[in-house]
Amino acid sequence: MNFKSLTSLSLVGLVLLAVTGCASMGDGSVAEKRQAILDMQQNALARLYTEKPDTRSQVRDAAGYAVFTNANINVIFFAAGTGYGVVNNQITGTKTYMNMAEGGVGLGLGAKDYRVVMVFHTQKAMSYFIENGWTVGGNADAAAKAGNKGMSAEGEGYLGNVTVYTMTESGLALQATVKGTKFWVDKELN
Repeated sequence: MNFKSLTSLSLVGLVLLAVTGCASMGDGSVAEKRQAILDMQQNALARLYTEKPDTRSQVRDAAGYAVFTNANINVIFFAAGTGYGVVNNQITGTKTYMNMAEGGVGLGLGAKDYRVVMVFHTQKAMSYFIENGWTVGGNADAAAKAGNKGMSAEGEGYLGNVTVYTMTESGLALQATVKGTKFWVDKELN
C-alpha cells in the first residue's frame, strides 16, 4: 500500500470516527438517554414553531412526527453522518427511539449539526418509516453558523405523506451530494 492510499484511508477513518463521536448518545442510563432525546426534541420543535408558526397545527393534527439530531461531515467527494431521535405516534401515544446513519458522494467540504423534523400525515406513512426507515435523495446546502450567529439555508421537503423540515444548529459546510440515509429502531432504548 502506498503512502497516498494510506493517507486517504486514514482520513476516511478519522472522518467516520469524528462523525460517530459527534452524534453519540454517550454514557448514561436508558432513562437518561431517552430524556436527552426528548429534551432535544422539545428544543427543535420550539425553534420550528418560532420560525414557522403554521407548523404547530400541522404537527398537532398529524398521525405522528419524528425529530432527529444529526452530525454530518463532508470531505471532498464523500459525506457521512450519524444521529438519533424519536418517532411520536399521536394515535397510540407510543414513542419509538431510533438511530440514523447516512453516507453519500458528491462535492463538498465541511461539517454541520442539524435537526430534522418529520411530520407523518398518515399512520401508514409513519409505520412504513419505522419498519423500513430508508431514504435516498440529493442534498445541496450552505451553512456557516455558530449558536445564534451566522446563516444557513434551511429546507422543507415533501415525501408522499411526510413533510420534512431541516434546521442547522451549527457548522460550516458547502456541499452538493447524493446520499442515502438509513433509520432503524434503537433496541436499547425501546
